[in-house]
Amino acid sequence: MPNGGGRTAGIASAWFFIILVGLIAWFAGALNLFMLIFLIIISVLIYIAAAIYILKEWERIAVLRLGKFVGIRGPGITIVWPILETVPKKVSLRIVPYMFSAEQTLTKDNIPVSVDAVVYYRVVDPEKAILHVEDYEIATQFASQTSLREVIGMVELDELLAHREKVASHLQEIIDEKTETWGVKVTAVELRDIRIPQQLQEAIALQAQAERERRARVTLAQAEVEAAQKMLQAAQTYMANPVAFELRWMNILYEMGRQNNTLMLIPVRFPISFEPGEKIIDLIKKLTEKRSGE
Repeated sequence: MPNGGGRTAGIASAWFFIILVGLIAWFAGALNLFMLIFLIIISVLIYIAAAIYILKEWERIAVLRLGKFVGIRGPGITIVWPILETVPKKVSLRIVPYMFSAEQTLTKDNIPVSVDAVVYYRVVDPEKAILHVEDYEIATQFASQTSLREVIGMVELDELLAHREKVASHLQEIIDEKTETWGVKVTAVELRDIRIPQQLQEAIALQAQAERERRARVTLAQAEVEAAQKMLQAAQTYMANPVAFELRWMNILYEMGRQNNTLMLIPVRFPISFEPGEKIIDLIKKLTEKRSGE
């Protein structure tokens, strides 16, 4: 929809055409009272039609009467009289996403990074957005770009990589503080991508690999310590209870005997005799009877 200036120019062009037609009719002798009334009605209808604005729910316009601000109008049907009143700009109250980036910006620890971000903003005060700044959209976009570089220079690379939400929240506060006087509210800021030099990526990958190996070795060492402690506890249990040790020994022989074609050598000092094909339950009974007899 054209603004007030465009509609004024359109009305001026239409009136010029009507006057031209009237002059041609005058010199041709065809201009009479009926035709004069017809041209006047056409001119009035064009003027009234140009004064009608139909604004959507999310649209607002500022109206200037002879150059002086008179108010914000919309949504719905509103009347702006051409020539007397003008509309400098139409404002949308919906959230606008804007993607921007900072190329090769140094962090606090002097590491060059490239960061892509998205800012979401909306107009909350149309009067300020129109009267206090030439173009609030361009101003907000420039403020977002400069603020991103400012925030990157305030944090180290590790913090930038590990705490994206915190950095984005701080960036939102800085941008919102700048755009507040323009009637613009920054609703959210997101860091889409953080790119670092290839050599630094390889160094970070090596560091992460070394850290994983260190954790694996620590875990294996802890497992060895726990296994040694359990074995020591088992040895102490067997020393305190010889029957438990003998049962464990028979269990080992039984497990070995379950394998096919297994050759077993029974020690001479084994506490009981072991017959081929004898089950572990029978061995336990014999051992219990021997201990009871002693």
